[in-house]
Amino acid sequence: MSVLKVVEILANSPNSWEDAARNAVKHAALTIKNIKSVYISEQSAVVNDNQITEFRVNAKITFEVK
Repeated sequence: MSVLKVVEILANSPNSWEDAARNAVKHAALTIKNIKSVYISEQSAVVNDNQITEFRVNAKITFEVK
């Protein structure tokens, strides 16, 4: 039987929501091993002068505890 744990991370990117999700996993992997999945629960964006300047995601990262 495996034990899985979930952490919630807020991440951003100036390029896209997909890039923000990649940033979430990349930064989580600095301290968390055995990452199994990422679930994007929310997406938002910052708008300045009628242009999107930042993409944000709320990511739930699942990893196996050994």
